[in-house]
Amino acid sequence: MKFLVIILTFITINGYSQGYKSQLEAHRKQYKADFLTDKNSPLKEADLQNLHFYDADSTYRINAEVEILPSEPSFMIPTFNGARQEYVRYARVKFILNGKPLHLTIYSNTLLAKRPGFADYLFMPFTDPTNDNETYGGGRYLDLKTTDIKNGHLEIDFNKAYNPYCAYSAGYQCPMPPAENDLEVKVQAGEKQYTGEKKH
Repeated sequence: MKFLVIILTFITINGYSQGYKSQLEAHRKQYKADFLTDKNSPLKEADLQNLHFYDADSTYRINAEVEILPSEPSFMIPTFNGARQEYVRYARVKFILNGKPLHLTIYSNTLLAKRPGFADYLFMPFTDPTNDNETYGGGRYLDLKTTDIKNGHLEIDFNKAYNPYCAYSAGYQCPMPPAENDLEVKVQAGEKQYTGEKKH
């Protein structure tokens, strides 16, 4: 009986891993396709071969504790081209990654939030020790929604971390991750460095 339980557990875990890998592959396929339909995209079809990703790793799909930050004042986040964008700190998340307790801040873009259909959009930029080496030096982004937060918790999937357009081309207003979102552990998940020539 014990042996049977072990086998069934292995089959369940293996099936879950394969299912998650397939989901992530579909997500990345759509991610690439979006570059070809976005009129402001810096990449063409020939450039997509220069996009690279870490292998799917479910250990980077974590459950975080959420603290909503009500009545936060707005502030300006600098962009890589010298402009600034207005944001509000929406929430702070706490989680364990690679055995270390960490925290990140989630932001809401005040201008975007006023547009119909975008009020629930949230933004979580971050930096980590892989930057300038394995990943883009300016950090990476994760997109979230207020509806993703359930009962004070949020699933964060770093496998879906992606590069800002500034990783591929100059001329874009990409927000710089605030210092409070600099992680001390490597996030070896999500999108890697772009290996094509940066456009100007």
